[in-house]
Amino acid sequence: MSVQSKKEQVEVLREQGFVIVPGLVSPERCGELKQVAQQQLAAAAAPLEFEADLRYPGAPDSKHAPGGHTVRRLLDAYARHALFRESATSPDIRGWMELYFGEEPRLSRAHHNCMMTKHPAYGSLTGWHRDARYWSFERDDLVSVWFALGRETVDNGALWLVPGSHTTALTSGRFDDAKFFRSDLPENQAVIQTAVSPELNAGDVVFFHCNTLHSAGKNLTNDVKFSLVFTYHGASNVPLPGSRSASMPEVAF
Repeated sequence: MSVQSKKEQVEVLREQGFVIVPGLVSPERCGELKQVAQQQLAAAAAPLEFEADLRYPGAPDSKHAPGGHTVRRLLDAYARHALFRESATSPDIRGWMELYFGEEPRLSRAHHNCMMTKHPAYGSLTGWHRDARYWSFERDDLVSVWFALGRETVDNGALWLVPGSHTTALTSGRFDDAKFFRSDLPENQAVIQTAVSPELNAGDVVFFHCNTLHSAGKNLTNDVKFSLVFTYHGASNVPLPGSRSASMPEVAF
């Protein structure tokens, strides 16, 4: 991938709040990453986050309910396996982030840094939100990278994103107490109606800004969907001391 094409992708991100880069990861590497994830999921290798921990719509009420041990995320992907680390810090990702931030990038281990496992039946939907509402940095300028390890469509719970929402001023009253964007408000419904859900193939990667409104539906298929997700910021944009964002050491690469 040429430097010019990366520059064009960065400009799309700046303009619409997200950009899809097709085929950034090879099919062979996607297969290897998915195999590791399947093995770790089968072994219930800690640390894990369960659907019942969050109780989003469609999730089991507790770990004692049917589907109560459905895993939502394999946490701390960076520390889990060398293949995950290599994906997070690859030359392609470093070059992309250097162009966007204009400085050396940092990988946050406190946010995302996980293998998302969206299950049929008990895999919950995720309401509309901005990641920056949960994070604490000097500036709301972070980029998350979503690696699709298989096909992602509306049917298996793919991402929905609102183009241009990263630059829209949204007051706190338009979010609920859990910091989700309120879909019951007419002015919010008008925003949500502009959302798109790009279909992804294995190896496609979504770069999206921390202020981009996004959500994800339920998995209505019979197969678990695997997505590797990491978040990055520039070296000068430090997490605020004492916050969750500063709770784990970051990675310079």
